[in-house]
Amino acid sequence: MRLLIPSLLLLLLACLSPLAQAERLRIVSDDWAPYLFQANNQPQGIDYEVTNEVFRRLGIEVQWQFLPWRRCLAMVEQGLADGVMDIFQVESRRDYLVYPNEPMSQVEFVLYQARSRPHPVQRLEDLAGLTVGTSPGYAYNPAFSDSPLFRRESAPSHEANFGKLMRGRIDLLVTDRRLGHYLSRQLGIEHAVEALPLVISRHPQYLGLARKPGREALAQAFAEELRRFKQEPAYAAISTRYLGQQDFPFAVEQQESGTR
Repeated sequence: MRLLIPSLLLLLLACLSPLAQAERLRIVSDDWAPYLFQANNQPQGIDYEVTNEVFRRLGIEVQWQFLPWRRCLAMVEQGLADGVMDIFQVESRRDYLVYPNEPMSQVEFVLYQARSRPHPVQRLEDLAGLTVGTSPGYAYNPAFSDSPLFRRESAPSHEANFGKLMRGRIDLLVTDRRLGHYLSRQLGIEHAVEALPLVISRHPQYLGLARKPGREALAQAFAEELRRFKQEPAYAAISTRYLGQQDFPFAVEQQESGTR
């Protein structure tokens, strides 16, 4: 009888758990290559593949939708989506978001320049008088976003920013280092642009789940399974498929406040 009671208790907990129910999650994000993006109307990317695999192991189906970033945030806040992918942890969002305690990946915002028009930028003050391309809905760092020394000019997409950089319509652009590396290769301009050493900000990025009953348990289960998957060769193979052997280090102790 002592063996039977724990077994019945585990069975009851499994039946009550939202993870045991047939669940389909609608997750939104913008194009954020190489983490997740659309190619030929098919979702791809490092974090896309990793998330699908983790949820597959949890027995949960995922439906993906790509939208402008501001709309993604509005949809998850209004409860029109179940989650948003690759979002930074911001205290003001905790009223409507639950975060797994394991990040999907790490981002490092840097400046890209055209090699034919170099700028000797080593600190923010060196941006004085320049125009820097940004992305709508992104706040990178208060010191960068609020500086009166230089002009920030938004573009509708990351590709558009690189196009403006190549045509000399902006002096520099700010974006994630991995995104810049991947996208410049895809656009065939990897030898015409380069990242500068100055780091604007560093952040871990997460899956954000809409705050609903059972989502704390789901976030915990997702984090545990994600940590396990990161130890497997299949996880490294996904990253290598999109980035090749080149990757970029991340230092948690240096991260700064910012929003995506």
